Amino acid sequence: MVEELTPETVRERIEQDDADEFDLIDVRDADAYDDGHLPGAEHVTIGELEDTVLDRDWADDVVVYCYVGKTSVQAARLIEEYGDAESVASMAGGYDAWEPLEAEAAD
Repeated sequence: MVEELTPETVRERIEQDDADEFDLIDVRDADAYDDGHLPGAEHVTIGELEDTVLDRDWADDVVVYCYVGKTSVQAARLIEEYGDAESVASMAGGYDAWEPLEAEAAD
């Protein structure tokens, strides 16, 4: 079963400058990524991930997110099975859950 992290937990890791310690992967389409993404996130669509998961040098920890959390669970499973990361998690609720945190922080 894929571990799910809350957006708050992911935010804490980013704010603690822990972003260099884990791969943060956005599996949404290019337009969504261009419209906004988490700080330090790398854009890799699920299709690209399927083609490159074996060839990547993964960080020990990986956090994946999508729109609402379904595709990221699929991506996390793929990385767990074929990647060399020690820990893989999906961000619960995806970018839709992240946006209110960003709006709250801007207030």
